[in-house]
Amino acid sequence: MYSTSDIRNGLKIELDGQPYEVLEFLHSKSGRGGAHIKTKLRNLLNGSVLDRTFRSGEKFGKPDLEAKDMQYLYKESGSFVFMDMTSYEQVFVDQECLGEKGNYLLEGQEIKVLTYQDEVLDIQLPAAVVMDVVETDPGLKGDTVSGATKPARTENGLSVNVPLFIDTGDRIKVDTRTGEYLGRE
Repeated sequence: MYSTSDIRNGLKIELDGQPYEVLEFLHSKSGRGGAHIKTKLRNLLNGSVLDRTFRSGEKFGKPDLEAKDMQYLYKESGSFVFMDMTSYEQVFVDQECLGEKGNYLLEGQEIKVLTYQDEVLDIQLPAAVVMDVVETDPGLKGDTVSGATKPARTENGLSVNVPLFIDTGDRIKVDTRTGEYLGRE
């Protein structure tokens, strides 16, 4: 069980039988009465955001969340297929569940998958991934304008703005949080 003194950003709690993540919190104490903690919570099942105020000393449960090591296998008709590394069981995850994170998955990549009561909620990607450039305009000789970029398409279809010297076949490092080019590998 958690109490209001445990609240911090990123904490995952269970309220009314649903898992929530604390996005923001503010501890306030008025002149009379007890302290209050104002929070902004995100429902991990449907993504809705809720504002909730707790009185000091209130308690709430820990959600039944589990982080499993899984390997991404392939994409099939709007679903991503993962394999549990311990039981070798395959799990299908809707593309909508992962959102933009699905753009950074590479076949054979091992990642942590967050589940709640055997339902996949989220994945934890590494901070950066290395991908092959499969299509980009050729760089022109002598075109050395500082900071100029061009679009490039990676092996899994992601479009990234890269410097002019990057060519088709190069391996680039991409930040999974922002989608920006970090460097050449």
